[in-house]
Amino acid sequence: IARALSVYPPILLADEPTGNLDTHTGVEILKLIRDLHTELGSTVLMVTHDRNVAESCPRMITLRDGAVVADERREVAAG
Repeated sequence: IARALSVYPPILLADEPTGNLDTHTGVEILKLIRDLHTELGSTVLMVTHDRNVAESCPRMITLRDGAVVADERREVAAG
């Protein structure tokens, strides 16, 4: 993560950023990603199969068989 952020990217691609992590570390990674979005203004594109992770995001686009089946926006609690 540090190497990817060393250049302050305008877009951050995160493929299963909490995969294979324990719950506590996963929460910390999601907080880091949220902070990067807020502090650097980076756009974050996160791919996950974890519904809880997806629902922690302000926008969730659901794909099925390569097609968009839902595009939801919501308010999410900070932290």
